[in-house]
Amino acid sequence: MAVSVFDLFKVGIGPSSSHTVGPMRAAFLFCQQLQHRGLINQTSTITTQLFGSLGHTGKGHGTDKAIILGLSGFQPDKIDPDDIDKILTEVEKEKSLSLTLTHAIKFNYKKHLKFHKRKILPLHSNGMRFVASDKDDTVLLSKDFYSVGGGFIISHNKLAQKEIIEDSTVLPYSFSSGEQLLALCKEHDKSIAQIMYTNEKTWLSVEEINQQLDNLWRVFKACVERGLNSPGELPGGLKVKRRAPELFNELRDKPQAALRDPLTILDWVNLYALAVSEENAAGGRVVTAPTNGAAGIIPAVLHYYYHFCPQATIQGVRDFILTAGAIGMLYKENASISGAEVGCQGEVGVACSMAAAGLAAACGESPEHIENAAEIAMEHNLGLTCDPIGGLVQIPCIERNAMGAVKAINAFRMASRGDGSHWVSLDKVIKTMKITGQDMQSKYKETSRGGLAVNIIEC
Repeated sequence: MAVSVFDLFKVGIGPSSSHTVGPMRAAFLFCQQLQHRGLINQTSTITTQLFGSLGHTGKGHGTDKAIILGLSGFQPDKIDPDDIDKILTEVEKEKSLSLTLTHAIKFNYKKHLKFHKRKILPLHSNGMRFVASDKDDTVLLSKDFYSVGGGFIISHNKLAQKEIIEDSTVLPYSFSSGEQLLALCKEHDKSIAQIMYTNEKTWLSVEEINQQLDNLWRVFKACVERGLNSPGELPGGLKVKRRAPELFNELRDKPQAALRDPLTILDWVNLYALAVSEENAAGGRVVTAPTNGAAGIIPAVLHYYYHFCPQATIQGVRDFILTAGAIGMLYKENASISGAEVGCQGEVGVACSMAAAGLAAACGESPEHIENAAEIAMEHNLGLTCDPIGGLVQIPCIERNAMGAVKAINAFRMASRGDGSHWVSLDKVIKTMKITGQDMQSKYKETSRGGLAVNIIEC
């Protein structure tokens, strides 16, 4: 299956790509299938059942809201976050939602949205089932979908799976391992970014590729900017205060502090990551990079590159994103980017690895150094659990993004000081990450039934 870098980096809304973006896309697609089959006008109700991790933490992660929005015809990359509360309030008030401009169905939250905490569907922990019925409660269409991380969805039905993600395009430079990617770079005397450019030209022109890359950079910057200027508390009941605005004012008002403490640069990196992660937790517009739970790491490291690396250019930003995308594809194909499947090593760990590789590419390092940076970053995220308190993408998720961003920069610096050779390959660390995730108990995989989630007294 051919995957584009723009499949991996998707513009969406917070707080979770697997629990918000994926379910919204699945609900939207289910309605499209009803329409394609000519069943829309017969539909009286749609019941959605959420299983596994979606059943455990779906309410805290906004899955219920995402389902309602998707059934109402909205997509995560197109909806205005400022309109969401108004749309949801209207659905609750009217006890109905509109599948199309002309056809509304009855919708009762308690009756038509069901959370199954002790049941799972066979293919993945993030399972959901949509059942459309007519006015006599006769089932018109039933479909199972899985949100497998990063906003990607698959269906138990092979035809639906083809409609969602399958692409049999033969790429000029196909690779499924780090070893193959390095061999392609050596054989064709190309950088990883150049390999990715050539592959992306399968679908788009160079101008269109650059436009989409630049748009991702704009969304990254806009998310940071909004996070820096949005004080207050995050939603969800934990009363977590947004820290980015206050830290931003402090750093901006005391620039002389940097002269006394060179590590102030790390304060800025922390700030960028906190700003994006807080915006994600508030349900704002972010880029899945590769997931929403880890959405702050890549933009933070990109901002570090652009503002603190003297050789920074817009082409460097593009090379960063393309190279990070290549590394992300390796994890997606050979392991997972889903916290519900392998823990937070599959989200923050993968984002950290992608960011380290991207920074190395932007700074002109060789493919061997890039692969080394990616490997170092993941090696020291192995075993990272996903245990959000209260089922919210806030504690420890927000700070974990800041730590991941700093770790990515350090991984790049360590790799750049070497000759590119190392004992553990990226392929081996990806394999290890997958096995570690398989061995990890389910309570540490985005269920809020272990770790910090059960050892903190909520006030």
